[in-house]
Amino acid sequence: MSDGLLGKAATMEIPISSNGDAGSLPEDDGLEQDLQQVMVSGPNLNETSIVSGGYGGTAEGIIPTGAIKGSALHQPHASPVPGGDELVRGIAVEKLDIVKKWSINTYKCTKQLLSERFGRGSRTVDLELEAQIELLRETQRKYAGVLQLARALSAHLCGLLQTQRALGEAFADLSQKSPELQEEFGYNAETQRLLCRNGESLLGALNFFVSSTNTLVHKTMDDTLMTVKQYEAARLEYDAYRTDLEELSLAPRDASSLCRLDAAQSHFQSHKEKYEKLRADVGIKLKFLEENKVKVMHKQLLLFHNAISAYFAGNQQQLEQSLRQFNIKLRPPGAEKPSWLEEQ
Repeated sequence: MSDGLLGKAATMEIPISSNGDAGSLPEDDGLEQDLQQVMVSGPNLNETSIVSGGYGGTAEGIIPTGAIKGSALHQPHASPVPGGDELVRGIAVEKLDIVKKWSINTYKCTKQLLSERFGRGSRTVDLELEAQIELLRETQRKYAGVLQLARALSAHLCGLLQTQRALGEAFADLSQKSPELQEEFGYNAETQRLLCRNGESLLGALNFFVSSTNTLVHKTMDDTLMTVKQYEAARLEYDAYRTDLEELSLAPRDASSLCRLDAAQSHFQSHKEKYEKLRADVGIKLKFLEENKVKVMHKQLLLFHNAISAYFAGNQQQLEQSLRQFNIKLRPPGAEKPSWLEEQ
């Protein structure tokens, strides 16, 4: 019977219905009966054991599965960490307090700003410092215009050098292929090569001028203007809390108003110290910026003048001397751009 059962199981497919039950086998009802007999006579899953020694091991180390189920069901739950709820509550209260302070500060500053815009509120003004800040902004706009024009000049010169280089190569090629005009094509090719070499020197000077001016305009000046923005924000907060303190000072005095007045006085004092500190910082940065600007632009304008004059005068030696004076190194034609590690 077992041989027949194995033969049938190896050659026949057992169809499975949609609910997972085995379909009917009209070919042989005996196979289903044999399978049912095997399932009935097999071991009970509730009475199986786990043998620690593997298959065929001794009876030592046998753990009944019923004991495992019972121990798993009766394990106590982990107790919460002591003080966890208080810690979470403390963090939430702290965040809520930060949001509350930010909202009050934003409301006061917005109110002060609208009052100044509509001419109903007073504004603290440092005339000398405000004039210096406005001069800095105007200077940055003008220097940015010069920087844009210098970049355009550098781009046009680069295009001119490419055209001159191609023209010189064409003249040199024709001098080899035209014996009757070899001399004429030859010295025109040499002239274009010389102009290209001088033009590369001038391009190096222009790029150095553009790089230094860009650093001054978009890094040094921007750093000072960032401090100016912080100063203007501190000035707005100072005026907002000053106005709030003045309004509370005119209100009737009672226990609650006195408490609010003390709090307003404390806030006003802290914002006043912040405002005065930033005002001093802006004054110092403006002074150092002016000294740095004069020093940098004196060097760059001298380089620009000497390089342009020597190039259009055809004085190659003076042009190269100007580059050596400002420690400008030119890359040979076709050289790759140095990596950022080499530029440090």
